[in-house]
Amino acid sequence: MFRRAVVPFVLALALAEPALALRPFSAKDLVSLDRVSNPQVSADGRFVAFEVSSLDQAGTGRVSTVWLMKADGSGPRLLTPLPDGGTNPVFGPDSAEVYFVSSRSGSDQVWRAGVAGGDPVQVTRFPLPVANIKLSPDGHSLAFSTDVFVDCATMECTVQRLDEKKKAVSTGVLYEGIFVRHWNAWADGRRSHLFVTSLPAATSAVDVSKGMDSDVPSKPFGGPEEFVFTPDSLGIVFTSRNVGPKEPWSTNFDLWVAPIDASRQAVNITEENKAWDSMPAFSPDGRTLAYQAQKEPGYESDRFRLVLRTWEGHSTGGRFDFAVGPARWVSERWDRSVETLAWADARTVTILSQNLGQRSLFAFDVTTGQVRTLVYGGNVDAQAVAGGRVFFAWNDLSNPPDVYSVAIGGSSVARLTSVNAARLAEVEMGTAEQFAFTGARGETVFGYAVRPPGAGPASRFPVALVVHGGPEISLANSFNNRWNAQVFAGAGFGVVLIDYHGSLGYGEKFTRSVLNDWGGKPLRDLQLGLDAALSRYGWLDRERMAALGASFGGYMMYWIAGNWPEPFRAIVAHCGIFNTGSFWATEELWYAEKEFGGTPWRNPEGYQRFNPANHTDRWRVPLLAISGGYDFRVPVENSLAAFNTLQRRGIPSQFLYFPDESHWVVKPNNSLKWHDTVLAWIGRWTSGAPAAAPDTRAEDAE
Repeated sequence: MFRRAVVPFVLALALAEPALALRPFSAKDLVSLDRVSNPQVSADGRFVAFEVSSLDQAGTGRVSTVWLMKADGSGPRLLTPLPDGGTNPVFGPDSAEVYFVSSRSGSDQVWRAGVAGGDPVQVTRFPLPVANIKLSPDGHSLAFSTDVFVDCATMECTVQRLDEKKKAVSTGVLYEGIFVRHWNAWADGRRSHLFVTSLPAATSAVDVSKGMDSDVPSKPFGGPEEFVFTPDSLGIVFTSRNVGPKEPWSTNFDLWVAPIDASRQAVNITEENKAWDSMPAFSPDGRTLAYQAQKEPGYESDRFRLVLRTWEGHSTGGRFDFAVGPARWVSERWDRSVETLAWADARTVTILSQNLGQRSLFAFDVTTGQVRTLVYGGNVDAQAVAGGRVFFAWNDLSNPPDVYSVAIGGSSVARLTSVNAARLAEVEMGTAEQFAFTGARGETVFGYAVRPPGAGPASRFPVALVVHGGPEISLANSFNNRWNAQVFAGAGFGVVLIDYHGSLGYGEKFTRSVLNDWGGKPLRDLQLGLDAALSRYGWLDRERMAALGASFGGYMMYWIAGNWPEPFRAIVAHCGIFNTGSFWATEELWYAEKEFGGTPWRNPEGYQRFNPANHTDRWRVPLLAISGGYDFRVPVENSLAAFNTLQRRGIPSQFLYFPDESHWVVKPNNSLKWHDTVLAWIGRWTSGAPAAAPDTRAEDAE
């Protein structure tokens, strides 16, 4: 594993021997691929660092390593060898060093390596593991996050309290507020807080978010993009939802400013906006603060706009102070949502956004509001800008991620890495094609069809209709590490994917149309989209079809089972909502309250109108339900209730349970088990003649 990972990426394709016969892409291939992410570029534009996640030596988990190469892709060098690896690469302001997080000392701490070579040097030795690092513009300060008890004055206090908990006789935990649990973890009283330490010594650190009963960065998905040092390096701007007990039903994230020495409490500079504010970034001249912001409180899928504010930082006697101007919402006329942003020059901000079934890279002119598309097709996953170029990770339905670059002026894209070239040279991918059709409300809806490899002109394949979650996301033209269309195509299934009403990337109206209509327009789009695909692609066999989905897609499987079962021979529901009536009482209350039109006691009809549990009398199709023990977003009781219903009614069914997984199955061996079970299930029911419908007439017999 180690020697394989050291092969220079740009040479991997040339070193791979020609394959005598290609084989279809499989789940084993998916699990074994290296995963490229998080490209970072030095300030002088000469070097790029990035992460590669690989299987560990035992094959039971994954470990990330940090690589360094020149900006043209040449001279790749491994900075953080296995087994410890590293994450979160950050260049020093002089472009001579790369900082990263590694566990090589036994705990996740910050290390530093020279761009010119030499052994890495440990920078921090704190009693708690660190994450999410970022350097100040002058290179004299380092920001990082770690989990602490809010009322502890020191990190040592947190360590001591954790030790005391381990020694406690009773395991009972008394809660006086929510969240009690969130996504995949039970609350234990700790919060992720933001600390700053001085370099090069890094002997002590101060909590610039002290006193806040909130996470910085946010959990579970926030990272270093949620904070930034001020241009003078004397302050730091960070994102925090500091709303007290309202947190589970609030999306009011704000931008806060604090001095790096924590001499004063942080100041909220977006208090007037009760919706989401995040991702602060300063212009190259330090005079403008840009960030993303929503306008509607409580709606996590509201369109993120680009907001600009003038900024003036100053110090008196070494005391940090600042002045910030009013908010200017500069992207109102652009009907796309700002996912990530970066300054390219004094007037250009580069933006990633879902866009017509892709995640595209745009250049936004902040003076005119004009938008140029730099990269349209596929899925741009991350970006970093320097030297007039954008460096980004890119993938699509047929290609796993690699690092690319493009000039701000929009010249041709340059590929910098080919990390998995040797493996991919042995496999054949299916052919993916985007198509459009007239969906619900007579509006244009987009989807994809993936034809299995090695197909002849007369070939016909069973169909896998794969429904994405969200609902307010996009299946996108992407190489998914879990629901990978090529794995299903490699197993001999024609794959159909539909971006139904509610999906991102088609305008704000299209996305909002799913609210209070989960089983309406999305179902109609799936029906019309599947019919359009069957009519257009003769290689799809309409007599042998299965439907599969996760999260909202899992909800849709239960809804399909009771409202559109006729075309399908098998259904797979992964972590799906079976009973919308009980979904409100999980964790992020704002989500259900927006999707279903309020709280259950004020709008009970909103929770029952499209409730799959109310339509189980029509269930007939064999169904596989899947859940993870640490999925607190859609708790396992949903799958158990569905499985109980299926078993009680005598409908062929299975329940696959992973006690150590959450909303996603990520452990390599569990992923293989998942794929083996799912493919066996849909293969069993879509092969040969259709099985006789189950006899449910005697379901109430003794």
